[in-house]
Amino acid sequence: MGAAHRRDLMVNIGNDWDGLLKDEWEKPYYRNLRSFLIDEYRNQTVYPAAVDIFNALKLTSYADTKAVILGQDPYHEPGQAQGLAFSVPEGVKRPPSLENILKEVESDVGGAADRTDLKTSGKLTADQLEAERKPADDEIRGVLVPWAKQGVLLLNTVLTVRAHQAGSHRGKGWETFTDEVIRLLAARPEPTVFILWGSQAGAKQELIREAAAQGGARPLVIFAPHPSPLSAYRGFFGGRYFSRTNYYLEDNGTAPVDWTL
Repeated sequence: MGAAHRRDLMVNIGNDWDGLLKDEWEKPYYRNLRSFLIDEYRNQTVYPAAVDIFNALKLTSYADTKAVILGQDPYHEPGQAQGLAFSVPEGVKRPPSLENILKEVESDVGGAADRTDLKTSGKLTADQLEAERKPADDEIRGVLVPWAKQGVLLLNTVLTVRAHQAGSHRGKGWETFTDEVIRLLAARPEPTVFILWGSQAGAKQELIREAAAQGGARPLVIFAPHPSPLSAYRGFFGGRYFSRTNYYLEDNGTAPVDWTL
């Protein structure tokens, strides 16, 4: 493969993931995946936008990752997907899965209220709220972005999807890529929490255990039903994922996550 073609396959994440994943871009599975995606983005409506595919890795570096929340594939309706599992951009109606996650945060650790709710309650002034809504031009904004900036990797097992067709990009190569991300994190000596919601995420438990057994710290792995309305009442609610994450992190000498949004 020529140097120009190798550069064409490269992805610039902008942090330590670039070095860790540089070999992935040249592997046959990724070349096939990339060809598939080029065709899909040209001929179909695909989410998220191509520039947002790797937002989870851009916002949460390898070194900064404390916890991983693993989802399935992106939201498949207009305006929702932003490259972060379960998150949506500001101003977009929250899907039911995200609403259920925020209900569980409130029940578990409190403080999951929307910032606009704080404004109306008098806890934030209008000027303070407006200041918070003026990020740098290149900043990624969304409901769960504050978590990502604290080291919570919001990763889906599949990073793209065709509009209105859930699961349409499964089996195309993304799983191989995200498995490598999971493997790299599980093998670290630093304590890490893996929150696995849904059967596809839960299937990664053995991968995590095998990677951790090769010299990594013993991670905390929490598996539960998906937060979607179809399964949330089968065991998602009451899982105390957020307080359990913080207990584990603090017990291992790592600063906890502020889950307040």
